Amino acid sequence: MEIDVKSSLDLSRASLIPTDWDLSPEALSLAIGSLSCELVKRLGELKIKVSCAESCTGGLLASYVTSVPGASAVFELGAVTYSERMKSELLGIPGQLIEDYNVVSDTVAMAMAIGVRLLAGADIGIGITGIAGPDGGSAERPVGTVFVSINYNNQSFTENLRLYELGSLTREQCRLLTVAYAVKAALIILKG
Repeated sequence: MEIDVKSSLDLSRASLIPTDWDLSPEALSLAIGSLSCELVKRLGELKIKVSCAESCTGGLLASYVTSVPGASAVFELGAVTYSERMKSELLGIPGQLIEDYNVVSDTVAMAMAIGVRLLAGADIGIGITGIAGPDGGSAERPVGTVFVSINYNNQSFTENLRLYELGSLTREQCRLLTVAYAVKAALIILKG
């Protein structure tokens, strides 16, 4: 599996998730709903399809996108690949890659995005892996370490969201912020 990393766009978490955002689950949910409508519209305008492979968000991205009327014309596949085994068997990620880089890494997020795009035959693939908490973190990868990767036009754009830098967040907030970031980043890439 070839992994290509290029980014001339500013897709940093800091640029896409303003520090003055209301981080309440209700406000984040409303923002994601609006962003998802924009994404479905943009995908339709471009006549392209999206697929996603999610781990720590557990299908939340797919849920928001498919809640938009007309999503069936642009949404190809949503896969919750929570286990390392499913990342390997379903998405074709070599077990050695997971072992070498860790399942929560930029490399695995990119492989997930590429794998789900190829599996679905979609134009754009989104891969999400991370630690939403409240447990599971370590000194090297604290809770809030989340990687989002988007593969489109043979390029991969990947970001470590480092959500722990935003303060003490609940599991729900980590998951919602990750989805908000993924949708906003996809919109920016598609506007290119």
